[in-house]
Amino acid sequence: MTQDPLFKPYSFGPTEKEQMDRDGHFVLPGILTDYACGRLVESLSHIETLCAAGVKDPLPNHNAAEYDRYLESLIGHPQLLALARSILGDNIRFDHCVTLNRPGGNQGIRWHSHEYAEDDPSLGFVRIFFYVNGFEAGDGNLRVAPGSHLYRDPNIDAHSDEEFVERWMAGKTHPLTGEPLQIIDLTAPPATVALMWTHAAHAVHPRRSESTTRWSVVYAYRNPGRRSLARWITEAYERKPIPGAEGLMSLY
Repeated sequence: MTQDPLFKPYSFGPTEKEQMDRDGHFVLPGILTDYACGRLVESLSHIETLCAAGVKDPLPNHNAAEYDRYLESLIGHPQLLALARSILGDNIRFDHCVTLNRPGGNQGIRWHSHEYAEDDPSLGFVRIFFYVNGFEAGDGNLRVAPGSHLYRDPNIDAHSDEEFVERWMAGKTHPLTGEPLQIIDLTAPPATVALMWTHAAHAVHPRRSESTTRWSVVYAYRNPGRRSLARWITEAYERKPIPGAEGLMSLY
């Protein structure tokens, strides 16, 4: 089955991969196609409607692809899989599809990191974020600490910059460059895709009350080998045939 393009032409080769491995994240600005952006807004709006209606078991925002055909179709989209494999190599599994919509006034999210195979750097886990309408600094933007991923610490948890610095970042240097770790506020034009290693410390700035909803969804892929605490796939959905996703849905 031929699928509509998801991405416009972009570059992610060895140089970009090296930068991602150094920083813990990499931003591909404006690469989502106009068609994909339109369909994503429709699908993400649909998920928001289900959440507002109180749908549960599973939660629509955590298991988003199970509730929406377009989101499901992207799990095995050739362009998305090519990007994931350029980061992780050929042997990958789908981990989750989670919506990250943030309406005006949303309070953002604290500093945190995620787990996966802390003792085995050969097992990677990458999150691929779609920011349909982008973000500006100070308005629902993604915040990062380049180099934090190299500590492979799954327990980073702080409710403010001050707490993050005091409890975790103070005195730490980048393991590759030797420079002190620092907080960076990212910006993203509409149609941006951002890549992030799972252990990278990150947070989201509150959304301004007068701003419209920041439409966003994340697709996560990993090398098989360990269980994943973030894996949101129901048993029935794991068995569902999804075109292009053959061999991607199992845990191992």
